[in-house]
Amino acid sequence: MSEKPVSEMAFEEALGELEAIVRKLEAGEESLDASIALFQRGEALKRHCEARLADARERIDKIMLDAEGKPKATEPFDAG
Repeated sequence: MSEKPVSEMAFEEALGELEAIVRKLEAGEESLDASIALFQRGEALKRHCEARLADARERIDKIMLDAEGKPKATEPFDAG
């Protein structure tokens, strides 16, 4: 399990760690306290991944289409 703050992780990095946590929990070899800590970290990673996907979805939605339905320009996404 990484000590890196979830908020600083790229989507792919967070997803990879989340997958590793799921495998550990499914194996059932961790102590109760370790399992709880893994679950909590997994929840934070899941929320982070969902937020990153929502941001990406918003950026895609901001692509402007011309009269023929083809992308003609994009509008920068401002998450702030």
